[in-house]
Amino acid sequence: MKTIQLKIALTVLLFSAWPTFAEDNVTIGHLQDSLDTAWTLIAAFMVFFMQAGFAMVESGFTRAKNSVNIMMKNLMDFSLGSLGFWVLGFGLMFGTTMGGVVGTSGFFLTDAIPDIADWPFAFFIFQTVFAATAATIVSGAMAERTKFSAYIFYSIIISAVIYPISGHWAWGGLFNGEGWLENLGFIDFAGSTVVHSVGGWAALAGAIILGPRLGKYGKDKKSRAIMGHNIPLAALGVFILWFGWYGFNAGSTTAATDLSIGRIAVTTNLAAASGALAAMITAWIVLGKPDASMALNGALAGLVSITAPCADVSPLSAVIIGLIGGVIVVFSVLFIDKVLKIDDPVGAISVHGVCGAFGTIAAGLFAQEQYGGVNGLFFGGGFGPVGVQLIGVVSVFIWAFVMALILFTVIKRTVGLRVSEEEELQGLDIGEHGLEAYAGFQIFNTEN
Repeated sequence: MKTIQLKIALTVLLFSAWPTFAEDNVTIGHLQDSLDTAWTLIAAFMVFFMQAGFAMVESGFTRAKNSVNIMMKNLMDFSLGSLGFWVLGFGLMFGTTMGGVVGTSGFFLTDAIPDIADWPFAFFIFQTVFAATAATIVSGAMAERTKFSAYIFYSIIISAVIYPISGHWAWGGLFNGEGWLENLGFIDFAGSTVVHSVGGWAALAGAIILGPRLGKYGKDKKSRAIMGHNIPLAALGVFILWFGWYGFNAGSTTAATDLSIGRIAVTTNLAAASGALAAMITAWIVLGKPDASMALNGALAGLVSITAPCADVSPLSAVIIGLIGGVIVVFSVLFIDKVLKIDDPVGAISVHGVCGAFGTIAAGLFAQEQYGGVNGLFFGGGFGPVGVQLIGVVSVFIWAFVMALILFTVIKRTVGLRVSEEEELQGLDIGEHGLEAYAGFQIFNTEN
């Protein structure tokens, strides 16, 4: 009875207010635009908060003597990335296309005119936080031995050039452009390849050029564990990232009126949960213990893996994708560390590069027409969708890895890429910034 009375009251209120709506020229379309803008901004703010998550994960997985340096790199890659994306990156990524390869307009956000069309401003801030995500991924793989000045140069270039150009290939049509991968039918809804693999492959190039940390590989060439100083801090970072990922994936609809946001949130969550579980079990079997760092990276692996297909697959498929991603990340971390001898302190290459590639391919395998309009290989779509996904994965790998390889080589031969041995042993906090993250924590002899 109370429910009926409430409905009647709301109906009366709506009709009594209708003349006011009409007088203010508030239309249904305007209300939809307002909701979509508000949702996009909320999602952008959630993705921005992921910067805190990355900072916590990277700091927790590395040593205390480098924590200030980690924080500064995360602060500056967002600050410099925001400016670089505003000056150049947004235009290259979303401007009027030149052959589906690169945008040629919209630099300095010149296409956004207040009071005529405010939507571009909301879209810009949402894309800015994505660009910053791609840049910050590299920080973890190059942690504990990179010059701060060198990292500043890198942050600007990836946000302003490397990320936007490959992003145009897949997402240019979201604004003024039209990318060549997009025209092939490439599926990457929220950026397994566009964002995460770009960061992951750049991290691979940086780690190769930079070399391992001192003491990581002994004279016998065997890998030695260098433990992170604060696993609870890393765990907090993962939970922050998990939270932000709802904005990352569901927010990529850029529309509150697109009710698929609920389903996308579900597939995102299921993949993260199954990724954490699969990584824990895999580590338990392979390493003999349910390793916490592997489980945490497993959650991130599930999230990265589902980012491309999140809007195109069923909840069951999301669980399968997360499970596979969780297994892959464990073996990838071990392979890169022990076989390739590439030192990646936080597993960024495996989580973002390898699992980003897997997630993109998974979209061509598990997509279903009833969700995203296309059937993948496992649902009668043939090899066509998988082929397109492979083209996207390989082309973006070549672009991001080669460009980053060139960039880090140039930086190494000019301003220098790596700190001195003395500074690395002492810690980058003191050498690079003149600060300690945990100043005052000393052990005193109380017997005297």
